[in-house]
Amino acid sequence: MNTHQIVEAVLFASDAPLTADEIARADEMLDEDEIEDALQFLRAEYDDAGRAFQLVEVAEGYQVLTRPEFAPYLERFDNVPRPSRLSGPALETLAIIAYRQPIGRVEIEYIRGVGSSGVIRTLQDRRLIDVVGRGEGLGRPLLYGTTSHFLAHFGFKSMEDLPRPDELPIVLRERIPLEAESTDDSASGGEDEGDEGAAPIAELPDGWSAEDAGDESAGDDAEETGPVAQD
Repeated sequence: MNTHQIVEAVLFASDAPLTADEIARADEMLDEDEIEDALQFLRAEYDDAGRAFQLVEVAEGYQVLTRPEFAPYLERFDNVPRPSRLSGPALETLAIIAYRQPIGRVEIEYIRGVGSSGVIRTLQDRRLIDVVGRGEGLGRPLLYGTTSHFLAHFGFKSMEDLPRPDELPIVLRERIPLEAESTDDSASGGEDEGDEGAAPIAELPDGWSAEDAGDESAGDDAEETGPVAQD
């Protein structure tokens, strides 16, 4: 059994991107250089043979994925996994976090103009964002950032692959001081509240496809609480 076969088996068995270091755990005799060589060999082999799948770099790792042109055929099968769709408000909130991270809830709500705790909770449940620290303001508010699952969901190799921020005007609104986060648990009713009302949907850059909008289930991110009061 050669290195190429071991690497291929690990990649096929994994449902998430793997780094060369992670793949090397499959056998103590493997090293990262061998893994990298095997990855390049497999990528070329799949491309040259015209296979229906390809080896791609995504989320700072490698994953074997079906080529996009075969998606219409796979959509006919209910047992084929497909990414869950996000609502417009969820995409808007996710874009703000991606470009402004680390960022607190109050600042997100300031940018969007509506309460966003329900949307944030939904994005956390879907492993697209997570708490990455606490702010320096009064109350040490939670700060949010994107995850490796976010990169995999949108097919980005790393955060450097995000479209230019000037393609998403809403994220360019002037930042508010972190001290304003002191209202974190009072201005919008705390982290456990849902959201009501609707914010205008931001213009999304390339890569944040409109196909991701229109969540198939209403979910928490479809609920928003009215305009957030501005001091």
